[in-house]
Amino acid sequence: MFVTFEGIDGSGKSTQVELLRAELERRGLEVVATREPGGTDLGEGVRELVLQGPDMTSWAEALLFAAARAELVAETIRPALERGAWVLSDRYFDSSLAYQGVGRNLGLERVLELNLAVTGNLVPERTFLLALPAEEALKRGGDAPDRLEAVFALQALAEGGYEEVASRFPERIVKLDATRPAEETARHVREHLGLS
Repeated sequence: MFVTFEGIDGSGKSTQVELLRAELERRGLEVVATREPGGTDLGEGVRELVLQGPDMTSWAEALLFAAARAELVAETIRPALERGAWVLSDRYFDSSLAYQGVGRNLGLERVLELNLAVTGNLVPERTFLLALPAEEALKRGGDAPDRLEAVFALQALAEGGYEEVASRFPERIVKLDATRPAEETARHVREHLGLS
């Protein structure tokens, strides 16, 4: 099963990936956990560039994320799914829809079309949107925000972008309150996946 976790920076995605990974492995299942951008040599290079690099145009940003995603799907996600593993990803194309499609005003449909093309139409079976107000996420942030985290206005726009994405794909996206304790959120995740 392909499961993704989405939300603005600081919403607890990485924590939920790790909690679910541990639960699935405890049950004897093979799990591949990854992140975006990242998970491959190319993806890690793109991660460094888009998060710590120079300012860039919105389309350049969207295309770099898409390039990293194409590589991740080809090298990691599809092979894992083909051998029957669970794949858990900290972000996938819904991030691009929220941040670049809505936040950068490139258009949700245009960014979706690009990402479906580069991933061969690979869509997660379940996506958990960890909803957190941008103000709360800012409080949770570390000492050295990256290029995207540093723009509070973009985080606020992405928060609204995620709401738009969730309403566009209600059959796939489960919205959870990320202000709740991590273990409580993890329990809701397991229930939605039939693991309770």
